[in-house]
Amino acid sequence: MKGIQWQHCRKGISFPNPDGKGKVLLQIAAMMAAVGIAFTVLAPHQVVYAANAPQTENVGMPIEVPAKSAILIEQSTGQVLCEMNADEQMPPASITKIMTLLLVMEAVESGKLSLDETVSASPHACSMGGSQIWLEPGEQMTVRELIKATAVASANDASVALGEQVAGSEEAFVGLMNQRASELGMENTHFVNCTGLDAQGHLTTARDISAMARELIRHPMIREYSSIWMDSLRDGATQLVNTNKLVRFYDGATGLKTGTTDGAGSCLAATATRGGLSLVAVSLGSATSDERFTSCRRMLDYGFANYCLAQPPQPDDQFQPVKVLGGVEETVMPVSRQPEGIVVKKGEEKKLEQTLEIAPEIEAPVKQGQVIGNVVVRIDGKEVGRYAVEAGCDVPKMTFSAAFVRLIKAAVTFGEVQG
Repeated sequence: MKGIQWQHCRKGISFPNPDGKGKVLLQIAAMMAAVGIAFTVLAPHQVVYAANAPQTENVGMPIEVPAKSAILIEQSTGQVLCEMNADEQMPPASITKIMTLLLVMEAVESGKLSLDETVSASPHACSMGGSQIWLEPGEQMTVRELIKATAVASANDASVALGEQVAGSEEAFVGLMNQRASELGMENTHFVNCTGLDAQGHLTTARDISAMARELIRHPMIREYSSIWMDSLRDGATQLVNTNKLVRFYDGATGLKTGTTDGAGSCLAATATRGGLSLVAVSLGSATSDERFTSCRRMLDYGFANYCLAQPPQPDDQFQPVKVLGGVEETVMPVSRQPEGIVVKKGEEKKLEQTLEIAPEIEAPVKQGQVIGNVVVRIDGKEVGRYAVEAGCDVPKMTFSAAFVRLIKAAVTFGEVQG
């Protein structure tokens, strides 16, 4: 490095009177300086992509369902397959307990609750009317037993006892329910209790219910309870029969929750899986219990008859490095986070076409997992889904000190080669 003077300036590094080695180093330094210029003076132009949310356009209801409001979605993607008045606010009755059970499942899985821990029934929990297992104040049951009573028999007293165990009081638990609803994007939902008993302001929509049902059924543990047809508590003294008769009579049924009150009418959120396709059907405001089952059965039948879950081809072999401006590396390799599948109409599985939409260049710093593009899936030119393309590694911002260190290393390497 003899005879080379270093000067840090805004536009780079100067080399007075460079010799042969200096000219090589000057080229390296110029490259580094250019990186610095690009980062400091170029206007930000990074393209930011985000994977599309599930399609929620009004696709109508092609079948007759005896309900005031209804929706059918595919479970893994949330894609709407058919709907009717899906955003009309209505009382949900005991379908409310889907949120109750979701919070309990999350508490168990996080370690906050244990399935075998004992819950002592409070007078408030025992005061609930409607469906119940007739808990007595001070009576003890395990969390496991109370989940079973809530999921199978829709027991209001068991539901409140669980809520109190999680949050200390039903009021505090309802606050958690509303918070979780907000996190799930349930914009038209407000809970007043954890049972679903009619109460002023206790409202939701079929679309919002499908969102929380989709989230609950993602927990494998709930299926151990929601798929039970008959069971018992208190050493067989209390018989439990599932209020959702689709569990017994519908092929592939996995749950999920019924609800009936004077204000809500007869309601049902039904889940089922066949041939790798999982569906969630929600029916609100039917006049009779039979009509709610008819509504959901017809929607499920329609979904299984007309749709399937197709796996698009893996696009990673089509990826090329993406240029990084102002980074310690010149490029970053994209990677995809491929979805579980794309919902398509039966017979169209082989028509899937994919288009890569990736930013031609991005600015440092780049974080591993940062979304830098999308893979768009189309059938006959119509978009049917998309998923994210992410940066495969971190690329820190090039700083003067980092450029200086790299320059020193390059100079040393050049000297060793020349020597």
